[in-house]
Amino acid sequence: MTTAMPSPSLANGGTENDSKSADHEKTANDDQNLSSDTSEAGEQTTKSDPNKTKPRWRRIYDIIYWTPERLRWNPDSPPKFSMGLNILFGFAGAFTVANLYYNHPILNILAHDFGVPYVKVSNIPTLAQAGYAAGLLFLCPLGDMFERRPFVLTLVFFTATMSIGLALTSSLSAFCAIQFITGVTTVTPQLMLPLVGDLAPPNRRAAAMSIVVSGLMLGILLARLLSGIMTQYVSWRYVYWLSVALQYLIFVGLWLLMPDYPATNKGGMNYFKMLWSILVMLTKHPVLVQACLISFFTSATFTNFWTVLTFLLSGKPYYYDPVTIGLFALVGIASMICGPFYARIVIDRFVPWFSVMLGMGWCLLGISIGTYTGTFTVAGPIVQAFVNDFGMQTAQIANRSAIFAVEPRGRNRVNTAFMVATFLGQLVGTSVGAHLYAKGVWIASGSYSMGSIGMALLITLSRGPWEEGWLGWHGGLSIYKKSKTSGDGKTEEQRSDLRRMGTNEVVPTLGRQGGEVDVEKGVPLEGHADKHPHHHGRDNAAEVNATDAEKSLEMRAAENQYGLAAAAAAPSTNESRHQKGPVAPQDPQA
Repeated sequence: MTTAMPSPSLANGGTENDSKSADHEKTANDDQNLSSDTSEAGEQTTKSDPNKTKPRWRRIYDIIYWTPERLRWNPDSPPKFSMGLNILFGFAGAFTVANLYYNHPILNILAHDFGVPYVKVSNIPTLAQAGYAAGLLFLCPLGDMFERRPFVLTLVFFTATMSIGLALTSSLSAFCAIQFITGVTTVTPQLMLPLVGDLAPPNRRAAAMSIVVSGLMLGILLARLLSGIMTQYVSWRYVYWLSVALQYLIFVGLWLLMPDYPATNKGGMNYFKMLWSILVMLTKHPVLVQACLISFFTSATFTNFWTVLTFLLSGKPYYYDPVTIGLFALVGIASMICGPFYARIVIDRFVPWFSVMLGMGWCLLGISIGTYTGTFTVAGPIVQAFVNDFGMQTAQIANRSAIFAVEPRGRNRVNTAFMVATFLGQLVGTSVGAHLYAKGVWIASGSYSMGSIGMALLITLSRGPWEEGWLGWHGGLSIYKKSKTSGDGKTEEQRSDLRRMGTNEVVPTLGRQGGEVDVEKGVPLEGHADKHPHHHGRDNAAEVNATDAEKSLEMRAAENQYGLAAAAAAPSTNESRHQKGPVAPQDPQA
């Protein structure tokens, strides 16, 4: 008879259920070990890559504000201001400020698409300009408190993202609100200009700034030109999609190339006191007030001309179509291109006052020709478009070169005061010019521009090139710079403390004995003893080290006890400063 063999588990005294339980327990232990291994691996992954545990918004934030190593601030090797970076700033300025002017030639199209009368869409450019004014006054001064790289990148990224709404919205109210907000944040060029003043050498500052200023002026003209031509053939929404693409392109370019630069006033300034300090500057620096007044009157001629030019060319005797009128912007663009070359050859070589006078002369010539010949020949407006814009641009560059020398640590606030005056002049020129054209046509508005330039000339002549006060011609009439390595030409301009870190450059500050002192190191300049006699004590290291410690303490105690009496009994003559024999130092910490 055949007998069935028991299973191993039963043979060992167990049951089949016990066998299944053991298998289940083994499987559970394996799963637990696997989970433990996975957890340990996860912890190792988290330690090796902490970014995976961060929220998505935080990772985006870190990417936006991450600075490539080659662009990080290094006091031993300050950033160099290259021509490529200068051109990038000019490009960024052009297509950032253009956001304010895309709407100018297409207001009638916007009124048609939104289904509203012209009077309602006329508020769009007003809101854009009002937003820009608010940004100038309340955001630009922050450039003296914040680091410029993250501040500028934030504004550009925000403006680009908000501009998407301009291309998508079907509501006029939403369009107006977004246009105002983007106007506030479209002030990045005015943060770049003071940074150019910090980065560029003083003797090349005018040429460097002229590239950025040319970009600003080109942006105003190119915005009107591109917007008018594109709307002629495609939808106006493509204009704003182009704006979005250009803004993100600017963001990428600045992220890749814009160097990091420390804040010039770290943690030492209250925001409201900083705004108040702008008014204080206007009471301290006559050259700043003079530059602001000149810019106010010259800017009025610029907007006056380009506002009423459309009325002139669209009516008798020309009857030009919108595309032809838009092409007149090319004349202004040509004058802007010439600006950097002129600044390098003329403005950087002479005192700013002389370049301002030349600029006023160019403006006066262009306005007089355009005003009194424009009604019967198109050559008049062409000459005015080129010469007037060229004169205004060169005068502004020269004035900026002068005012950036007065407050090296407050250049953003100085630029704010200057730009607010410029902006107010533009508003006055637009408003007054349009009203005068309605009453007296082309010659009336042009005569107003002649009067504005006359006022600017009087203000320029009220202070000579070397005058330090509010009025007068003290210091002579020379137009050549006394120091070719300075922006204003008066005295050699030292770089800011930030740029001098890690360099051999020193600031000629007078010490207690009248000698020059390096303010960073706090020591007298080497070689200055040749200028006048000094009697310096010298430390003998061997004698100092050989001094008995207890005797040194006794000497210090005696000094504290009798120091005041000895000081009172000491002679006050000059010979006492150079007395023979050792003198115990006064040490309040003894």
